[in-house]
Amino acid sequence: MKKLIAIVLSLVLVFSLAACGGEDTKTAFKIAVPNDSTNEARALALLEAQGVIKLNDTGDVLATVRDIAENPYNIEFLEVEAAQIPSVLQDVTYAVINSNYAIEAGLTPFTTEGTDVSYPNVICVKEDNVNADATKALVAAINSEKVEAYINDTYKGAIVCDLANVTDGTDASVDYAALAGTTISIAASPTPHCGILAVAKEVLAEKDITLDIIEYTDYVQPNLVVESGEVYANFFAHVPYQEDFNAENGTHIAWVLEVHHEPMGVYSASYNNWDALK
Repeated sequence: MKKLIAIVLSLVLVFSLAACGGEDTKTAFKIAVPNDSTNEARALALLEAQGVIKLNDTGDVLATVRDIAENPYNIEFLEVEAAQIPSVLQDVTYAVINSNYAIEAGLTPFTTEGTDVSYPNVICVKEDNVNADATKALVAAINSEKVEAYINDTYKGAIVCDLANVTDGTDASVDYAALAGTTISIAASPTPHCGILAVAKEVLAEKDITLDIIEYTDYVQPNLVVESGEVYANFFAHVPYQEDFNAENGTHIAWVLEVHHEPMGVYSASYNNWDALK
């Protein structure tokens, strides 16, 4: 009986020491990444480039956490809706965040994928409307000197302008008189999309065309409302996302203008480097 009691007491002591940190336990690192296919793959590629993980060479650009071949730091990955990642930053060691959401939250990255990795955010319409005058007028207003200056002056490289051959905002092939008094509706993410569109709205107003900017905070509804015809255009996502969305949902969304790209970065509430892992 005494022997049994001694064994029980020994086990209690072992568990007590473990609970109090008496045993050396490996730190549990957590990294949040976007849960949509294209941005998750992009985030994982950034982490691989930083030497944090190694991915399987599957030939599929849409890698997920299930494609991680080597995880030397025993990281736990949290797949989170992209817009919500800033709100969980305090709960993880690191987070990979799209710069539009990071800017909105007032966050600064300690490393990014760089401006050489381009996922251009694009203006999209339904395929049937690609060559319509309303589309051409919208594209011309956004592909203007005023919008280019706004992006460069406001974001100073945090958002990189992709506009090319900018004009005064007018397309000579468009019958602006026929469009006078009409409204073009567009679904958009808050930052920087709505700000960019606000400048284009001023350009279109000079031609008596109203741009109705409807703000969305998710990555699904802006495509669905364009597909249904409820909204004319959208501006919230990059080309790979739109192509993947069409393939998965049978939608007919076409992009008509590359506007800017947003370098993805790594953020932390506690660190300004990878020291936590080392």
